[in-house]
Amino acid sequence: MADSLSPECTPLKKTYDSCFNAWFEGYLEPVASSTTDAQRIAHYQQKAKEFEDKCGKVYAEYQSCIQSAVKQKGIEPLLQQAREEHPLLAPPPPAVHPSKD
Repeated sequence: MADSLSPECTPLKKTYDSCFNAWFEGYLEPVASSTTDAQRIAHYQQKAKEFEDKCGKVYAEYQSCIQSAVKQKGIEPLLQQAREEHPLLAPPPPAVHPSKD
């Protein structure tokens, strides 16, 4: 795992990265194919709550640290310019893969 933008944020980044990786490993565990749509939705809602409970606080602390570092380093105007020039209005559509018949 790489260091953070600012050295004082690196411990928070490493703590968050470890928390996220542990949570994501469990998130990737497959949901049984025999479950209903409602059960799958409930499962992923539970995973989202689990993330917030386990990693949400350290994520917020890390984001706050990074936002301060961005301001201190004078990067904020560059980020704003990039957002204006290339706004993320919607996610890109999924790639279409030709079928292999």
